Amino acid sequence: MNKVHVLLLHQPDRAGIWGNEAIEEISKRHDLRYFNYDEPVKPQFEGIDVVVQLNYSTQEMMDAASEVGVKFWQLQSVGFEHFDLEYIKSKGIPVSNCPGLFSSVALAQTAMMFILMLTHKFHEAQDHIRERVVGMIKGYDLVGRTLALVGFGASAQALARRAKPFGMIIKAIDVRPIEQEVMDEIQPDFLGTPDDLDQLCADCDYLSLHLHLNKETEKIINAHRISLMKPDACLINIARGGLVDQDALFEALLANKIGGAGLDVFAKEPIDPSLPVLALPNVVALPHTAGGTDGTARNRAVCAATNCDRVAEGLEPLYRIDL
Repeated sequence: MNKVHVLLLHQPDRAGIWGNEAIEEISKRHDLRYFNYDEPVKPQFEGIDVVVQLNYSTQEMMDAASEVGVKFWQLQSVGFEHFDLEYIKSKGIPVSNCPGLFSSVALAQTAMMFILMLTHKFHEAQDHIRERVVGMIKGYDLVGRTLALVGFGASAQALARRAKPFGMIIKAIDVRPIEQEVMDEIQPDFLGTPDDLDQLCADCDYLSLHLHLNKETEKIINAHRISLMKPDACLINIARGGLVDQDALFEALLANKIGGAGLDVFAKEPIDPSLPVLALPNVVALPHTAGGTDGTARNRAVCAATNCDRVAEGLEPLYRIDL
């Protein structure tokens, strides 16, 4: 097999979280080097064919990549709102991400966990443990309750597969047609378009977000749509914090206008731990770790290594986002 020279943009202190699997997979068959953010940029790109990005990148790096003829740039994330895609497109360098199918199981697990924790009043139960109170919490059955999925891609489909055995009603919207085999397998009770979002907010017991963050989706869950939700409905966000008007959400939670929230992501991260909303018994939160599983790390590592293989063989990389 032909080899390529790969430059890994990574944070040494986070290598064990995401980097080890990528390092192992890529170094099996390619020449792997590590970018040092404390050293001059341009010399580190000399002789490089492929850049694999675990950390941040800059226009200076993209300029250097263009000057030395880098053939391909691989992002080790599904989201790319913090990546200067338009600038690198102007340099003619192909770019791919690791699409949602590689983290869908982890994200669905977390969303389902949030639903169950809220349904069984987890924080209130912890208080009762500390207070030595037994058997005094009434939760909710999920049978017959509506789970609304905003976006019906890989992670939403994975969540639907986990929610259906609980007897939940599955409603979803998406901007694109969904493959017939997926529809036949999951059999959602309703599949609509973004025009149906307001009605979905009004009908749901749990509203779960599964979208990329971009100009069209920023604050798609705004004060108006939050106001449409039932007083006992809960918002689940394991996608991107910017999808929600966070001030409006926090105001609704503090005023008991909606039932609760399960939040893995926030508009500004890291989130201020002293915010009153985080102390509410009907809010469960994680520090942007929903996708952080061994399976996601392995899947993304294989994705990057496969695209390095394809570049080495003169083939088109998979999952391009620059087209």
